[in-house]
Amino acid sequence: MKDLESCDAGDADFDRLMGMLMSEIRSHIADEEGNLFPRLRQACPMDTLSELGDKVRKAKKTAPTRPHPAAPDKPPANKLLAPGTGMVDRLRDALSGRGKFE
Repeated sequence: MKDLESCDAGDADFDRLMGMLMSEIRSHIADEEGNLFPRLRQACPMDTLSELGDKVRKAKKTAPTRPHPAAPDKPPANKLLAPGTGMVDRLRDALSGRGKFE
């Protein structure tokens, strides 16, 4: 993803990098759906899974919506800065129309 940031869609490397990214994403999804989620369903009762789902939905409401590669990724800095970053991202998204489907 970092390499794609500096690459224009017309660049020769764009298609190769996009293909690599898509391959990684598909692999990640396949691992979650084929391994992680089934094991989680076996290990956790339904009410625990529901609580985890609620926590994920709550976190998504405040999480940043854009990449911030220079942002801290370890506590406590990430926990302190992510909500503010998420708020700024959502404001930018609202002003720019990003994420709206017409």
